[in-house]
Amino acid sequence: MEAIQQFAPFILIFVVMYFFMIRPQMQKAKKERKFAEELKKGDRIVTKSGLHGKVFDFSEKNNAVIIETGSGKLTFDKSAISLEMSQKLNVQPQTAVDKKIKAKA
Repeated sequence: MEAIQQFAPFILIFVVMYFFMIRPQMQKAKKERKFAEELKKGDRIVTKSGLHGKVFDFSEKNNAVIIETGSGKLTFDKSAISLEMSQKLNVQPQTAVDKKIKAKA
């Protein structure tokens, strides 16, 4: 019984670390993998280095995506695409006309 009491704080620390650090990181990685798999031609994206572009094609043998930018086409690894910044980019901004229509309704 005394041995369990001695290890209880360590077990508790591990459980807390798992739920506050390890599990959220695994969930985020899972979301990023799913996002990279669901990319399709024409999607607007932002890389983690800040490059904006549109998906032009895929290179499955290299697990890469070809991005069309203003200066040409570049090949990036799928893991270099930022989930958060790409989602912010693809959110359609509400125009003034949409706001007026909603205000009248």
